[in-house]
Amino acid sequence: METSRQQRIVTGLALGAAVVLAIFAPPSEVFFAVSLAIGLWAGVELVRIWRFWTPRAPLAAFMVLMPLAAVGLAWAAGRDDLPPILILALPAAIVLAAGLVVLWSGTPLPEAAVAMGFLAFGVPYFALPMASLYHLHRIDPWLVLVLAALVALGDTAAYFVGSWIGRHRLAPRVSPKKSWEGAVAGGVVAVATMAAWCLLRHGELRWTWLLLAAVTEAAAQIGDLLESLVKRGAGVKDSSNVLPGHGGVLDRVDAMLLAAPVFLLGLWVFGLEPR
Repeated sequence: METSRQQRIVTGLALGAAVVLAIFAPPSEVFFAVSLAIGLWAGVELVRIWRFWTPRAPLAAFMVLMPLAAVGLAWAAGRDDLPPILILALPAAIVLAAGLVVLWSGTPLPEAAVAMGFLAFGVPYFALPMASLYHLHRIDPWLVLVLAALVALGDTAAYFVGSWIGRHRLAPRVSPKKSWEGAVAGGVVAVATMAAWCLLRHGELRWTWLLLAAVTEAAAQIGDLLESLVKRGAGVKDSSNVLPGHGGVLDRVDAMLLAAPVFLLGLWVFGLEPR
């Protein structure tokens, strides 16, 4: 157990350094390409898990549809002159593409509905955070850093506090080790992280930023549970073993998949940053 925890810490520190370098070294377009590559890697891991239910379905279409959707969303997010019909056309196109891929591929009928559900859900589920991170980076790379800090520090607090004093299970059917005590600790640390950000960046505490941190951390924890739900259904512990002590790439980005769009949406809703 101690060796596993040490591996988790060392890998986490290395990942943290890589994230900071990726945020501040390249321009936004390169950052988007790197984010997309990571999203595709995580998507491959999810496809492997999902094949438990649909072994003969053309799930590899995800690797084409997701980048196209992410690029379309990234382009649309930066424009204010698009008519609403074009914005609505993208999710409609994703659903249509998912249906046509399954229809024309000759997928066995017992697998068809599950395959369409995966593509219609998985494509926007990955494309939205990729586009959101790109738009946040264009606004200010520091926003991406504070988002990453909220998610990472909140997850770390939830893990350690849950391991030490967690008694009340958060979602025992899906993730028996996660506790309400850990979830609360994650939220407190996320809000404290945002408070430090406010003082350093703005010189004062702003309740809207603190509320955004709390909502973002809640979304991150839900994203983590959603991945656990899929893995538990397929009888899988980790999405892969590529990251010692952390599992797979999907295991590390699962929280960000919901947190990034929620964080960006919160900025718009609260009027904290220009769209």
